[in-house]
Amino acid sequence: MWHLVGYTLVFGPSWSGIIGNFENILMIGVPYDSCSRHSPNIPAALFGFFEMMFAAIAPLLITGAFAERLKFKAFTVFIITWELFIYYPVAHWVWGDGWLNSIFQDFAGGLVIHTTSGVSALICAIVLGQRKDFDEYDGEFPPSNLPLAALGGALLWTAWFGFNAGSALTSGSLAVSTVVATQRAAVCSGVVWLVISWVRHKPSAVAVLNGVIAGLAGITPASGYVNPQYAAIIGIILGFTSYFSIYLIKHKLRIDDALDVSSVHGITGVVGSIAIGFIGQKSFNSDGSDGLFFGAHSPRLLGIQVMAVVVIGLWSAILTIVLLKIIDRYIGLKIEHDEELGLDEEEHGEQAYGWRHSISSEPLTEEQIQAIVRGSINVYVQREERRRLLGSNNNRSSKSRSQSTTTLVNS
Repeated sequence: MWHLVGYTLVFGPSWSGIIGNFENILMIGVPYDSCSRHSPNIPAALFGFFEMMFAAIAPLLITGAFAERLKFKAFTVFIITWELFIYYPVAHWVWGDGWLNSIFQDFAGGLVIHTTSGVSALICAIVLGQRKDFDEYDGEFPPSNLPLAALGGALLWTAWFGFNAGSALTSGSLAVSTVVATQRAAVCSGVVWLVISWVRHKPSAVAVLNGVIAGLAGITPASGYVNPQYAAIIGIILGFTSYFSIYLIKHKLRIDDALDVSSVHGITGVVGSIAIGFIGQKSFNSDGSDGLFFGAHSPRLLGIQVMAVVVIGLWSAILTIVLLKIIDRYIGLKIEHDEELGLDEEEHGEQAYGWRHSISSEPLTEEQIQAIVRGSINVYVQREERRRLLGSNNNRSSKSRSQSTTTLVNS
């Protein structure tokens, strides 16, 4: 889609500041060996490829909101139409030759990517409703594979430096300050989540991952416009706002946003965009403007940032509702069969993991159940015996537990 029409709709010559024309359809006329007005420091084709990755990640963020509920055919149509009617116009307004380009500041996509996808994710979660076990888990479904989640979070964190600093389109001081600002906001937001989870329950690895991603998403619009020293303050604010936004949306409003996209990406994109209006500094980016706390202390930039947040937020919400209604009318949105089977099998006839094939679909007999229980107890007894032999601090207690469970097995 990006090579077919995306590039030209975003960066092609503008039609009245609303959308690009078709001059560069199929990226025709985009040079491989020279720059363009949108990429003064790198070849235009390379710039187009870089921007393609932004266009690819934006709709994928939304998928985290409707896990286990949306038909694949509906998903495919929604992603295509969402790009055409929401992402491409907004990206043109802000980064192309659109009506917001010369007045609004969004360095790497806080509003263009994270807020548009966050708002759309919230609408999708509302329209599709809750998963069947939402109330049982109070919305806090346990992760299926925490080590893989941690690995993915680490990869995402590392790649984000390219996401933000790459938007400088240069290797100079602007890219350096962007990297530092990104890291500080991510760390501070992650620490906030860690402390809150520790105070409320226990220190959580999942909380740290969410906090870091919230910090990364929120600093994205401001990373190239603010002093890296202030990025830490933004990160702390992002940590608190994203955490309690999840609490409001998931636990108070009972909206099943599966991966908290509306909070971790949507709300943080808004906070980061508005923060520029307060602490943006032209001294860090000559293309920027001073915020309320610097320069002439003018509220103009703050007003523009707030206006853009409202307009783009409403555009994303309204168009998402329209798209979902049309798709539901002609294709249908929600899966109709049991969710226990899983969408991998239901929609694709495949499984992420093959272990289920080794388990019989026949119900277990009473003897089989007893054998399973007996085996579990034996494992427990053996573990307690090993602890006793290794010199447990409480030999008497360990021995009594072992004897009691042995009696249970014999019975």
